[in-house]
Amino acid sequence: MDVVSDAISAVRTGRPSSNRLRVGGSWCTRLAPYEGAGFHVVLAGGCWLVPETGGEPVTLGAGDVVLLPHGAGHVLADSPGDTARAVPFEEMRRPDGGGDGREVELLCGKYRLDRSRTHPLMAELPEVVHLPNRVGRHPELRAAVDLLANELDERRPGACLALPSLLDLLLIYMVRAWMSEAETGSWPSVLNDPVTTAALRALHSDPAAPWTNDRLAAAAGVSRATLARRFTALVGRAPMAYLTWWRLTLAATRLRDTDASLTTVAREAGYGSPYALSHAFSREFGVTPGKYRVGAGSS
Repeated sequence: MDVVSDAISAVRTGRPSSNRLRVGGSWCTRLAPYEGAGFHVVLAGGCWLVPETGGEPVTLGAGDVVLLPHGAGHVLADSPGDTARAVPFEEMRRPDGGGDGREVELLCGKYRLDRSRTHPLMAELPEVVHLPNRVGRHPELRAAVDLLANELDERRPGACLALPSLLDLLLIYMVRAWMSEAETGSWPSVLNDPVTTAALRALHSDPAAPWTNDRLAAAAGVSRATLARRFTALVGRAPMAYLTWWRLTLAATRLRDTDASLTTVAREAGYGSPYALSHAFSREFGVTPGKYRVGAGSS
C-alpha cells in the first residue's frame, strides 16, 4: 500500500452516500456540519458555495468538484448574498429545475469517516478543496466526473454497485489533485521528497517487519543520520515513532472492521504478543483493544 491509500483507508467506514439535486430560479440550501466528509460535483449550470466557517464564497461552474474533508457546514445557492433564506438540504431534493433557463444540477454526497485516528495527511486538508474544471488538469478526476454523470440513472444495469465504487475513486482523485496543487501543508512536500517517500513506502508496504533505523535507511538508500534528519523535519515524527503510531492505527482499524483475534491483530501490526499490543494500544488510545472494539462496534 502507498501512503495516500493507507491514509484514506484508515478513516473510511461504510459506503458513501449521494443525492442528485436539480434546481433553478432563486434557491438557497444549507448543509449542516457532518462527522464525515462532504463533496459536490457540478454536473450542469453553476452556483455558489458559502462556508459557514467564515471563508470566502466560492463560485462553482459545470464540471467543478468540491471536497469538504472535515464536514464543515456550508450553504449552496444561486448567489452568495442573503444566506439567511437557506432551507435545509433535505427540502431541496426536487426532480426538476425552475424552468427559467438557470437550472443547476449537482451530485451532493458524504463519506463516512472515523476521525479518531486521522492520518496527518488527511488532517491538514483545508476546510474547502475546490477543484475547478480546467482543460488538461487532473484527467483522472475529469474521467471520474464523466463516469459518475453516466451512472446516476439507477435503472442502468449494475448502477447500484458502480456508483459507490466511483465515489470511492472520486475521493482518491480529489486528494491527489489537492496534493498536486497545494500551496500549504507539509504532506505534499513529504511525498515529493524521494528519501522520505522511499522510507514511508517501505514502512507502509510491510509495517510488521522488524524495522530498525539502519534497515530503513538502507531501504531509502541513505545514511541513518540523513534519514532521521529529513524524515523528522518533514513528517514531524522520527521514523520509528511514526512506525509505532502507524502500527497502532492499523491495529485499531482491524479491531473496528474485522472480528480477527487479538493475536492475529498483534501479529499483523508487528507486535510479538497480544500483551505487547495491548500495552502499546492503551498508552496510545487510552483504552484497551477489547474496549476499543466494543466502542467501535456500537458507534
